[in-house]
Amino acid sequence: MTAKGSAARAVLVRQLRELVAALDQRVPHVERAGEAAIARDAEALREKALQRIAELEDSPTAARNADM
Repeated sequence: MTAKGSAARAVLVRQLRELVAALDQRVPHVERAGEAAIARDAEALREKALQRIAELEDSPTAARNADM
């Protein structure tokens, strides 16, 4: 992996962690129409972000693919 690829991966991981943190701080507003769907979508997005972080941090193959 190149230094540029490693730096890009580190930036992506940082951004994904910021996204997860923002989703964790979100307060549901049950009185709003569609809130249940929004909460489900937010949880699904959080899980996908955590999975991608794990891939980027743990998998040499994923790290190579991130360079492409």
